[in-house]
Amino acid sequence: MKNFEDHESWEIIYIPDKPPFPPHQQPTVNVYAAVIDPKHANTLIRKLNHILPLENLRHVKRVRKRQPDGGSTQLSVILCLAGENDSQLDTIPQDVVKLIDSYQLETFITKVCRYAPLSKEEWVEQCKLWPTSFHPPTYNINGITGFSEEESHSVCTFMKLALDLAKSECQMVNAAVIVDPSTNEVIARACDQVYSCSCPINHEVTKNHDNMLLHSSAAEEPKLLYDAVSCLNPWGWSNDSNHKSCDSWHPLRHAAIVAIEDSAARDRHLFPGGRLDLAEMDHVESALTSPSPKKQKTKSIHVNNHEELNAHINGCHPELSRPYLCTGYDIYLVWEPCAMCAMALVHQRIKRIFYAFPNPTAGALGSVHRLQGEKSLNHHYAVFKVSLPQESLNRGIMN
Repeated sequence: MKNFEDHESWEIIYIPDKPPFPPHQQPTVNVYAAVIDPKHANTLIRKLNHILPLENLRHVKRVRKRQPDGGSTQLSVILCLAGENDSQLDTIPQDVVKLIDSYQLETFITKVCRYAPLSKEEWVEQCKLWPTSFHPPTYNINGITGFSEEESHSVCTFMKLALDLAKSECQMVNAAVIVDPSTNEVIARACDQVYSCSCPINHEVTKNHDNMLLHSSAAEEPKLLYDAVSCLNPWGWSNDSNHKSCDSWHPLRHAAIVAIEDSAARDRHLFPGGRLDLAEMDHVESALTSPSPKKQKTKSIHVNNHEELNAHINGCHPELSRPYLCTGYDIYLVWEPCAMCAMALVHQRIKRIFYAFPNPTAGALGSVHRLQGEKSLNHHYAVFKVSLPQESLNRGIMN
């Protein structure tokens, strides 16, 4: 819990890359194991790791040491995953069968936890079944292990800016604010542009805006109020032909996408002809995620008008290099992004994502999917939910 305006608490919650489970109810899988002679342990482990490295159970230690009833030390080793039918041994790979026969092992089936522990409580419970490894998920990203008072105030300030943007439109929409956390400068801000906003302002929707936000599930509210929130209803545009005649109609212009485009346009203006090669890109990204105590900041420019912009473009600023996309930036969203927006933010090298309200219909960062946990991606960001106190909304803190 962190304090913000009037000492009210805005809770910043880390969303892990896998769904959390109660420590006593973690999913398990069956494995074949066997008691082995300690003098054969090194040889057996080396051969088993070569045959079957157990890629899906990297957190589980292959050997378990026990000392039952005060007797001599007993070692058990995981041989391989067991099939659904526990009574059949024909699921064991042939190379493992040869090892069983060679060392005259007696196999048994036991359970181990399917996923690596996300907390010490989960780790303690997992070790009751079989010893595991526990490595706190830090990713070298600030905030996962907690926010300072100053950082919390910044997060809440930028989230309030996004909420105010979403409320300012003629309908209830999503809003995005991209921030450089090294300078606390707003790089870009945008709202959904799937539909034209040349329509008259719907005062009834604006009036009920705060009450809608009090509920975290869109399913609890009349669907009409959420039709314009693109990430909540990503296919809604295809069912309404009236919107296709709007001035700026486009099905892909979700708030995050528009903010990305605005950030890119800003870079093109500030760094005309600027180019960042792949080697420099790798250097920048590694510097931003480095655990080194010396924090390297990306240099950014605040421009108030075209005159200042031209001064920066035409002035002597040879030391300024064009940033690589949104590397190291944060983004604040009112609603949890859909899969399209979440993937676009992967490609932009966003470092942290903050959203206020979950997306129960198409959320890609915790509600329906967890894109941040997809290991095949070449970039991963940290995701946080900013929980607003009900009192703030009831008193119209966003008015």
